[in-house]
Amino acid sequence: MDMRRLAMLRELADHGLVGEVADVFGITPSAVSQQLKLLEREAGVPLTEPAGRGIALTSAGRELSRRARSLSAHITQFEGEWREYIEQPVGDVSMSLFASSAEMFLPGLLATLGANVNLKLEATDADPTNRYSVPDLALKFDIVVADSPTQDERWRQLGLVSVPLMTEPLDIAMPRGHHLTAKRSLRPADVIEETWIGAPQGFPFDRLLQQIESATGHRATVAQRFNDNSITESLVQAGHGIAILPRYTTRVHAAKFAMRPLRGIESSRDILAVMRPDRMARPAVREVVKELKTEATAVAQRLKK
Repeated sequence: MDMRRLAMLRELADHGLVGEVADVFGITPSAVSQQLKLLEREAGVPLTEPAGRGIALTSAGRELSRRARSLSAHITQFEGEWREYIEQPVGDVSMSLFASSAEMFLPGLLATLGANVNLKLEATDADPTNRYSVPDLALKFDIVVADSPTQDERWRQLGLVSVPLMTEPLDIAMPRGHHLTAKRSLRPADVIEETWIGAPQGFPFDRLLQQIESATGHRATVAQRFNDNSITESLVQAGHGIAILPRYTTRVHAAKFAMRPLRGIESSRDILAVMRPDRMARPAVREVVKELKTEATAVAQRLKK
């Protein structure tokens, strides 16, 4: 079977639309449809079927796309290992990070990678949100840095792999002079009756607030919700509520408000580097991930002091 046609089938399984497959390969949708018909002849069974105004994969199509993904990963790994044998990691690597991870990791990571003139890291602060999930970003970037992502069916379909970078504690932030600052640590019962500045529903900080609700049997009063931690910090400082914030990247603002650890429930977030297996097979990507993990370890050790 033709490898390019198998790649088109794999992209159709990922994206779901012929038009998006056409964009990936820089050809017209009709050309994609023609190549898929040729692949059906090679396979000997129907691979697609009508679905509304478009097409969907048949059970055989889904199985072939799964095998094509595995084959692609093996081929990419083979090519990557051969290239690694004959030369150092080279090329462009794209990476998305959420804002606080970029603040922690990028300065040191860029300094380290700068020594390799043949490797270029292109980083951006694309954050998994209600619009873009981690699997969405993994289709666009070589590496996705995410915090405590939920592994759903699409994650498994893409075969995403993850590399742990850091476990960061999540603390309770409150204004200076707040009555809870008299305590060295806090329990769910201490904070549930407070007014909260929350995170968007489903985000890691919000999931921790839900655990506080579950532990106490009471609903929290959430006055506002923001994804941008700097907005949350300003509102906490101004006395509009308390909030859950990450310990390491909020420490620089500690003079403006108080932070206390939460006891009685697990209060942390796991920060991971997430990739498609074919991207992970590239030597340049593995080099960036290795240096990223080294930098994350150094940052955690430095900020724990």
